[in-house]
Amino acid sequence: MTDDFGLLDRLENRDAHIGVLGLGYVGLPLAVHAAEAGFPTLGLDIKPEVVDGVRSGRSHIGDVSSARVAALASAGTLDATADFDRLAEVDVVLICVPTPLSKVGDPDVSFIVSAAEQVKARLRPGQLVVLESTTYPGTTRELLQRTLEETGLVAGTDFFLAFSPERVDPGNLEFTIRNTPKIVGGLTARSHKLAVTFYRQFVDEVVEVSCPEAAELAKLLENTFRAVNIGLVNEMAVIADRLGIDIWEVVDAASTKPYGFMRFTPGPGLGGHCIPVDPQYLAWKMRSLRYRTRFIELAAEVNAEMPRYVVSKTAEALNKAGRAVNGSRVLLLGLAYKADVDDTRESPALDVHKLLREMGANVSYHDPHVAEVSIEGESFESVPLTAPVLEEADAVLVTTDHRDVDYALVLERSKIVVDPRNALHGRSGRATIYPVAGPARQAQSAAGDGSTTSS
Repeated sequence: MTDDFGLLDRLENRDAHIGVLGLGYVGLPLAVHAAEAGFPTLGLDIKPEVVDGVRSGRSHIGDVSSARVAALASAGTLDATADFDRLAEVDVVLICVPTPLSKVGDPDVSFIVSAAEQVKARLRPGQLVVLESTTYPGTTRELLQRTLEETGLVAGTDFFLAFSPERVDPGNLEFTIRNTPKIVGGLTARSHKLAVTFYRQFVDEVVEVSCPEAAELAKLLENTFRAVNIGLVNEMAVIADRLGIDIWEVVDAASTKPYGFMRFTPGPGLGGHCIPVDPQYLAWKMRSLRYRTRFIELAAEVNAEMPRYVVSKTAEALNKAGRAVNGSRVLLLGLAYKADVDDTRESPALDVHKLLREMGANVSYHDPHVAEVSIEGESFESVPLTAPVLEEADAVLVTTDHRDVDYALVLERSKIVVDPRNALHGRSGRATIYPVAGPARQAQSAAGDGSTTSS
């Protein structure tokens, strides 16, 4: 028997059996790419509707078409189950479970713990286990290795362990798992080689780092960089507003510099499964080492205040029209955290919705991707975007800049539109537009030439 139990050959020949634990926004695309590369792939999930959907050829993830899932399921390359005993069948276990924050803002690694226990109960010699879930540096070694070695098997000798952070960007049609470089850090040299070999079968470029901790920190650096810079441009938007300057004009002008500047844009706050959450994992880890991450904490404060700032801009717009927030009808355009996805996790639009209702507004929403949502236990349904709905609203607030929204209708039929996403730039209509920063403008009527004037 070889040192790797023959796993390297099976990976290179693509006949190793792959298990993907968690079939969400990360797991299902990963399972599909592995199966399309020829690996017999088994997805495992606790939700029966997800398992039944995959087995029936239906995708519940927007970035993966049902046609792809159906083709793989029909060919027998992709299967799904809720029976975790089948983990014993696979050669590679990919852990793709959520890592949210707890109610007090600390990392919630309970899903990783649960996954580790499931794997431990079925772990056998020769298996490769890779954690893809974003987490704090040290998780792979301190939590996963320790748990799995409770079996008596030794990492790097009896089984193999690595960390390779997911880099999924929901709704991004340009960058997929295949053409997004994959960072890999193995616990041992043998673990590292096996993990690198596996990902090279269906990823164009694999980036090798020296250890799991380096891979874990690299992922946190990526999203902390974004969070801090978004915090900076959000604060710049507040500054521009105090100065009466259009922040989008400023960002556009600064973006013409061919070096030393990277474009970030303001908005109603941070959302999604990564950017609002990942920096807090790093901040928590450093607090345990008695170090304060000042940039991270300040950026989080600025970004967390943006929903309230956008609500204040809405109140200001209503006030100029002679109306109070209390009793006004406000229509939110979009509840998803970003354009063209159905994901509402950590969406700032949910905070805007809640704050407006607390102020007495009658709030409704339209989102072509989110038919229904629960906010603090109360269910809300998307309303159709029609002329009567827009005409009845005292203010319309663009919380998510989905592409498949009829903005021409919005501008023609609305009285007031608050646009922190700059979705209406260059568009014409009858509404008064309030940007996230700078003076309001009266949109030129549809009969005009499309020019605008400040008001």
